[in-house]
Amino acid sequence: MRALDLVRERYADFGPTLAREKLREFHGVDVARETLRKWMAGAGIWLTRDKRRARAHQPRHRRACLGELVQIDGSPHAWFEERGPTCSLLVYVDDATGALMELRFVEVESTFDYFASTVTYLQRHGKPVAFYSDKHSIFRLYHQGATGRAQGLTQFGRALADLNIDIICANTPQAKGRVERMNKTLQDRLVKELRLRGISNMGDGNVFLPEFMADYNRRFARAPQSANNAHRPLQAGEDLAQTFSWQEERTMSRNLTVHFKRVTYLIEPGPETLPLGGKRVQVREWEDGRVEIQCAGRTLPYSIFDQNPHVAAGAIVENKRLGAALAVIQAAQEGRDQVRLASKKLTLRQKDRIRAAGEACRTPTLSIGAGTGAVAAFLEQFNKDQKERTKAQNLRAAKRREERAQALSNRTFLLGRNPDIST
Repeated sequence: MRALDLVRERYADFGPTLAREKLREFHGVDVARETLRKWMAGAGIWLTRDKRRARAHQPRHRRACLGELVQIDGSPHAWFEERGPTCSLLVYVDDATGALMELRFVEVESTFDYFASTVTYLQRHGKPVAFYSDKHSIFRLYHQGATGRAQGLTQFGRALADLNIDIICANTPQAKGRVERMNKTLQDRLVKELRLRGISNMGDGNVFLPEFMADYNRRFARAPQSANNAHRPLQAGEDLAQTFSWQEERTMSRNLTVHFKRVTYLIEPGPETLPLGGKRVQVREWEDGRVEIQCAGRTLPYSIFDQNPHVAAGAIVENKRLGAALAVIQAAQEGRDQVRLASKKLTLRQKDRIRAAGEACRTPTLSIGAGTGAVAAFLEQFNKDQKERTKAQNLRAAKRREERAQALSNRTFLLGRNPDIST
């Protein structure tokens, strides 16, 4: 029997419905689904429902409108089987229709990955009423009052609140069964579609996902009970790039320094920034590592201060030994990078940026003066300005003391000449 032989050879782990589709699509073999199911069950390839372990489900009515409730979850799995690394798939499923609304392959579940996926969702569909998730730390805050977590919100929750979107956390995985079952379906169907197309990495996989979603929704999504679409359009003033950034508040010191994630930022002194010392500022970070510091809606210019300089500014090296000295310095810098890469305090993205920076800076020769830069110039100018301000303050104080002494002398002279002057 050719159909059963093809199933054994190429589609042994396919279900009867999917196997029938592939037999007809790639081999021109047209067989009824139930007939193929009986053949596969008789050959021991497929287990019938009564032979599978019984499972209890608590039914819940679907929401009535598209966009009223969107279930989200991350599914770690060997999506590319042995052809590529294990990764996670972020899945967005509409509760009313069961339609796939957004899919994205990522290395691991992270706030920035959910930021990127949600931005794509909002641009494509608009703002839903609420997202429904598990109790992952990305969605639910376990420690109230943590730094930068105002009103008990995570960064993802804060971004949704800025857009007037709610997030609800399910108490058990079964409560969000729609997306849990979708994960299992995708681990079957999507894995095999990727195999048939020879896709073995996340980049090519993300290119294919829109096509897969469109085909899946066309065949399996159901019509909602209500024709009303609960999605709301984005407003003109809603900047998704700014909203979906990591945002925390800090207090800027009187010396115009801001500390954020073990880095010290030096705000450039000037007439506009000097009065801001001691005020609260908002630090924003993006996935690529870019950081902005804002106060009262204004972006402040800054430079990064290295609290642990590794090269002595006044070191004297003979010209003929300069090459060896720079080689030692470069080796030491690479060693420090390796120590940082071994640290558990850094995220995967921070480590990737360290590796990329090391590759970009690894050249056969180093230019003389590479140790000097914007930070050194800023510190030199900052110290110079401080000395000038101190000198001006001292001159003004000396002048006031001289004026007070002169006034006292004049008064004493007048009293000596005319004792009748009232004191």
